Amino acid sequence: MITRRSALGLCAAALLPARAFAEVAPPRSEIRTSLAKRFADEGTAGTFVGYKTDDYLIIASDAQRSGDPFLPASTFKVPNSLIALETGVVADPDKDIFKWDGVTRSIEAWNRDHTLRSAIATSAVPVYQEIARRIGPERMQKYVDLFEYGNRNIGGGIDQFWLTGDLRIDCIQQIDFIDRLRRRVLPISKRSQDLVADILPVTKVGEAVIRAKTGLLGAEKGQPSLGWLVGWAEKGQEQTVFALNLDAREPRHAAARITLAQQLLSDIGAI
Repeated sequence: MITRRSALGLCAAALLPARAFAEVAPPRSEIRTSLAKRFADEGTAGTFVGYKTDDYLIIASDAQRSGDPFLPASTFKVPNSLIALETGVVADPDKDIFKWDGVTRSIEAWNRDHTLRSAIATSAVPVYQEIARRIGPERMQKYVDLFEYGNRNIGGGIDQFWLTGDLRIDCIQQIDFIDRLRRRVLPISKRSQDLVADILPVTKVGEAVIRAKTGLLGAEKGQPSLGWLVGWAEKGQEQTVFALNLDAREPRHAAARITLAQQLLSDIGAI
């Protein structure tokens, strides 16, 4: 289990759990303060961590915020999707339909029927709240524990714990979880992991492909406060797992998650 770190560079092996690197060399780590300037230039504060898998190298923009835990917001749609498929709450991500409940919400894309694939693409909170209710607290806790996801605390309501409740996760923990999905070594079926990797939103940047999920605290209320982007970039045979979060001080900062991530991935040679 990953614990809170006050200094990223103290011990690279402490950043990701030993079971994630059982058959490879321990990762190295470094702080690149030049990366932090990207957030300042956008008029906000944030953190970025990239794990270059071929080099076993973890690169972070800072030693403090990279280990600070936050609510995961819609980045929890990744484990929520895995649990839905593993438990049979969703059998087919393209055929199972979640009917719109008829409540008109401010985000127009949520006001229609969805499959799991379209729901993750539009980050449809009401669909995933219904999925969480169908999974139920007992099964949800079981899989959050199995995934060693963040602080594992699902208090605050089965359809709210990742939005306003007690679940917290930091960037290093996000990378650990996403990397295990990328490698298909989470303690669930390969089928569920294959399907979720397939439905993750994809962005192409030159010769690179980025598979990632956004998160925005307060999005469903129209009052964003924190933005996330987690996923991995593929360029040829090279892959880089990454996590970014930032304070959403202005409306433009929601879109800045994407552009900043691309700039930072380019800065470290990942795309």
